[in-house]
Amino acid sequence: MTPASAADPKRWWALAVIALAQLMVILDGTIVNIALPSAQRALGMPDADRQWVITAYTLAFGGLLLLGGRIADLVGRKRAFVIGLAGFAVASALGGAAAGPGTLFAARALQGAFAAVLAPSALSLLTTTFTDPRERAKAFGVYGALAGGGSGAGLLVGGLLTEYLDWRWCLYVNVPVALAALIGAQVFLRDRSGRRGGHLDVPGVLLGSGGLVALVYGFSEAGPRGWTSPWVAAPLMAGVLLLAAFVWWQHRAAGPLLPLRIFRDRSRAGAFATMGLATIGMFGVFLFLTYYFQAVLGYPPVRAGLAFMPVSVGIVIGATQIAARLLPRTAPHTLMASGMVLAAAGMILLSRLTVHAQYVPHVLPGLLLVGLGMGLTFMPVYATATVGVPTQDTGAASAALTTVQQIGASLGTVLLNTIATGAAGRHSRAHGPADSGTALAEAMVHGFSVAYWCSAGVLLLAALVAALTVRRGKPSQAGSKPSA
Repeated sequence: MTPASAADPKRWWALAVIALAQLMVILDGTIVNIALPSAQRALGMPDADRQWVITAYTLAFGGLLLLGGRIADLVGRKRAFVIGLAGFAVASALGGAAAGPGTLFAARALQGAFAAVLAPSALSLLTTTFTDPRERAKAFGVYGALAGGGSGAGLLVGGLLTEYLDWRWCLYVNVPVALAALIGAQVFLRDRSGRRGGHLDVPGVLLGSGGLVALVYGFSEAGPRGWTSPWVAAPLMAGVLLLAAFVWWQHRAAGPLLPLRIFRDRSRAGAFATMGLATIGMFGVFLFLTYYFQAVLGYPPVRAGLAFMPVSVGIVIGATQIAARLLPRTAPHTLMASGMVLAAAGMILLSRLTVHAQYVPHVLPGLLLVGLGMGLTFMPVYATATVGVPTQDTGAASAALTTVQQIGASLGTVLLNTIATGAAGRHSRAHGPADSGTALAEAMVHGFSVAYWCSAGVLLLAALVAALTVRRGKPSQAGSKPSA
C-alpha cells in the first residue's frame, strides 16, 4: 500500500505550517520572561502578582493538554488546529492591549488553553501526515528542533522586542504568525473528520485536568513559598489523589480521555519516561543561565538572549542533521541514550563556571553539548512515542507526551531551583556574611554548580532508562482497538 504521505504532494508545506504553529506555542513559554519587568512597571503590577504572567499560561497549558488532545480526536485534528490557532491569536491581541494586570493574566490563561488544543493537534497531524520512515525522520527532526530550541529562541526574541519596540509586542507578534499559519492550514493541511459517535469523557476531564492543574500550581508555588507551605503541599497532594482517581476511571470508562492502552508497549512507555527525565534535567539550565548572564556577567537582555543561541543551534544540528539522518538505520534507544550522555557532559562543564568565567572558552562548549544532546534525544523520542498509535488515539497520545514534557519542565525547574537556593545559602553561611556583590555572586554560582551536577545525574538516569526500555523496532499497537 502506498504510504499516506506519498499520496499528499503538499506534505512538506504542511510541515512548514505545523512547524510555524508549534514554534509560536514554544516561544510563548519564554518570550514574556524578559519582558516581564517592563510589563510590571507599565501596568503597576505588585511583585507578589507578577509570577501569574507566567503561571497563568503554564497552568492552563499543562492542565488542559489531555482535554485538548481528546478534542482533536473527536472533532478532527485540522479543525482543532484551526480553533487553537484562532483562539491563540485573539488571546495574544487581548494580552497585548491589556490596560491592567487582571486582563493580562486572563489573556495568558486563554493563550495556555488554546495552546493546549493547538499543540496536540499539531503533533498528531505530523504523525498522520508522514508515515514513510525516512520522511518521518526528517519531519520529526524539524519538530524536535523546534520543541527543544524554541525556549532559547524565545528569550532572544523577547529581548529584542522589549528593547527595540515594546513589551506588548511580545504578545502582538503572535497575531500575524497565527494568521499566516491559519491561511496555510486551509491550503495545505489534510485530515479526516472527527470520530463518529465519539463522546467526551467528562469525569476524566474533571479528574485529569484538575489533577494536572493542581500539580502544576503546586510546583509553581514551591519556589516562592517553600515545600512545607500548605499552599504547596495541599495542591500537590490533591493533584496526586485526583490523578490516581483519573487512572482508575480510565480503566472503567467506555470512551476514556487517555486510553491507557497506548502505554502498554515497552518502547513507547520508555520514550515517555525518557522525555520526562530529560525535561526535568534540562530545563533548569535556562533559568540558571538567565541569572548567570545578567546578574553575574552583567549582560543586557538582548546579549543574554543571544548567549542562549548556541543551545538552539545545537538542537537544530542534533535533530535535523544527525538524528534525522541516523534514525532510519539506527536503533532509537542508541540516539536517545547518546544524546542524554552528551547533555550530561555539557551540564558537568557548566558546573565548573565561576564568577570570572569567559563566555567562549567556559560557557560555549557546555551549551553546545547540551543543545546537541537535546536534539539527539527529543527527535527520536517524538518519533518513537507516536509511531504505531491507533489513528483514533493519536491526539490523546500527542497530548500525553506534551503533558509529560510540561510537567517535567515545571518539576525540574522547581526542584533544581530549590537545590540551587539551598546550596547557595549553605555556601554563604560557611564563608561568612555575604555583604558584598562578589560574595553574593560566588554563592549564587556555587548553587548553580550543585544544581548542574544534579541535572547531569538525572540526564544519565534518562540515558539508562532509554537504553533498557526502548527496543530497536517501532512500538506496536498491542492492546489497541480498531476505530469504529
